[in-house]
Amino acid sequence: MALNVNRNVTDQFYRYKMPRLIAKVEGKGNGIKTVISNMVEVGKCLSRPPTYPTKFFGCELGAQTQFDFKNERFIVNGSHDVSKLQDLLDVFIRKYVLCPECDNPETNLIVKRSTIGQHCVACGHQGMIDMRHKLTTFITKNPPEHDPTTIGSSKTERKSRKKDANSNQNGDGDANDGVDALAMKDADDDWSVDTSEDAVLERMQSLTSGAKGITLNDDLSKTSQERLDIFYMFVKSKKEQGKMAGADKEILLEAERLDIKEKGPLILAELLLDGDMMKQLSTYRLHFLRFTNDSHKAQKYLLGAFEQLCKTYEDKLMPKVPSLLKKMYDLDLLEEEVLISWSKKPSKKYVSKEIMKLIQEKAAPFIKWLEEAEEDDSSDDEGVEVAFTRDGRDSKPKAVTISPPAKTSSAPAPADDDIDIDDI
Repeated sequence: MALNVNRNVTDQFYRYKMPRLIAKVEGKGNGIKTVISNMVEVGKCLSRPPTYPTKFFGCELGAQTQFDFKNERFIVNGSHDVSKLQDLLDVFIRKYVLCPECDNPETNLIVKRSTIGQHCVACGHQGMIDMRHKLTTFITKNPPEHDPTTIGSSKTERKSRKKDANSNQNGDGDANDGVDALAMKDADDDWSVDTSEDAVLERMQSLTSGAKGITLNDDLSKTSQERLDIFYMFVKSKKEQGKMAGADKEILLEAERLDIKEKGPLILAELLLDGDMMKQLSTYRLHFLRFTNDSHKAQKYLLGAFEQLCKTYEDKLMPKVPSLLKKMYDLDLLEEEVLISWSKKPSKKYVSKEIMKLIQEKAAPFIKWLEEAEEDDSSDDEGVEVAFTRDGRDSKPKAVTISPPAKTSSAPAPADDDIDIDDI
């Protein structure tokens, strides 16, 4: 579920939203680290480079940080609980995002020499950032980029661009480029901002797509069904245009913007799956995984969609129920806890009692295997490998049995191309 940027505001219709941090602990010993996989999305919602909050975490926790821009992985050395990082993000937002006058996140940071100014587009407030925090040194050396595509560029590239601008001013480049460079320099030396109504409106219209995401979200005032319809049309449009490949992050952000992330699998299943579901699950794995990862509610909605598909394509899918459930389990779309709970508490919410009974009968062998595996895990310590849970938040490690408890042929072995959602 999307969070309010200012978490002191409890209004559910508050238009400034951001996704909850997704963090995973990797490695062991001296190499242990916490990987934040959605910092780019969070940074866009805050209109700040993702390096700023990551570096802030490092300063507050006394840990080194790393930025993997290619894979969009932002790393804080050491093992850190995601709830603690979320609380630290609130502190960062209070210090470097919210306007001190109107508590509005529509602010810009202006770096001039060794100082950092803050300008609020909403109310026109201008002030200085407290320079006593260590993060300010990082910000002054890595000022915010106006072009979102250049966020995170190396210092060498920035120096090269600066050198090119100076060359243009000296007449070595195109005349127009030199004029533009001089104009940028003059603008940097002038902190005065036109706060008239027309000027503010013009700036709002020229906001980047990242900033618009936190300001133009009146859809939250609509009913849940209306927001689901909007999401349905968004995904349908992507599919009809042949743009589903690589659109998994964009689809997730749209669901979070509409605050219907948990119900997202219902729409995805309706549009992306049919009687050829076995192959389609592999094709669209990432699209579903972004919704179901560590979300039992989203997994339950996926099971509801599965029930509907079994009813619609009964001849093709009903005989394959155990194989399809195992496929979703192998792809990490469903967890055993959710599957066992689903089998013990059948619902008539999505299909009739008769259809549900038939699905449960077909699923019985696979559910039995899961229950036996769970019992074997709790009673037998031999052949057990200790590993961190997927989100790294549990204080106790999860015991995972190496050898299958039942027949080898039916044991769910992870696929060779298994992808962890947090590594993307």
